[in-house]
Amino acid sequence: MEKNFIEKLNFEKLNGLVPAIVLDNSNNQVLMLGFMNKAALKKTLETNLVTFFSRTRNTLWTKGVTSGNYLRLINIKTDCDNDALLIYANPDGITCHTGNYSCFDIPQTGSLSFLNELFDIIKSRKTELPDKSYTAELFKSGADRIIQKVGEEAVEALIAAKNRDKTEIINEVSDLIYHLFVMLAEQEIEFSEIVNNLKKRAK
Repeated sequence: MEKNFIEKLNFEKLNGLVPAIVLDNSNNQVLMLGFMNKAALKKTLETNLVTFFSRTRNTLWTKGVTSGNYLRLINIKTDCDNDALLIYANPDGITCHTGNYSCFDIPQTGSLSFLNELFDIIKSRKTELPDKSYTAELFKSGADRIIQKVGEEAVEALIAAKNRDKTEIINEVSDLIYHLFVMLAEQEIEFSEIVNNLKKRAK
């Protein structure tokens, strides 16, 4: 988020408030809509816990103080008119008081963004080569060993599928994806290049 972006916001349109749409940072799904004044926004930035202004109680309230279901701030974006906010947060549990994941009754889905995070972690291991890191040891062992591991994990995934063992399939495919990521990093191929190639093929 930009420094001093608060000063650019137009709080006058709604008598000192701006609408704030909260998204789950892991999957970009909408969690809730609230309103913030300057004090609520400043408290959010200071505590990294999403805080709103309650229009019914006429006071600030930090989501999760009563329930424990906090919204932990990741990022904030403003719209083109500087009169609305997108809040990216990691939710601690459910968001809605009804017991639902989202106030808009949106079902929670798995996060694919973690794949990008995982790839970034693997690339950092290649650069930093920390001690006691299996990933770093793979990079130190060289391309041939990494390629061999991809082949081994692929065979194990096939055996699990042949045996129709769901738990083993999940475990072995996870191992395979991880080792494929290591291979891509070793070959200096970005995961985004694979994603873009798949998008082209889907057209």
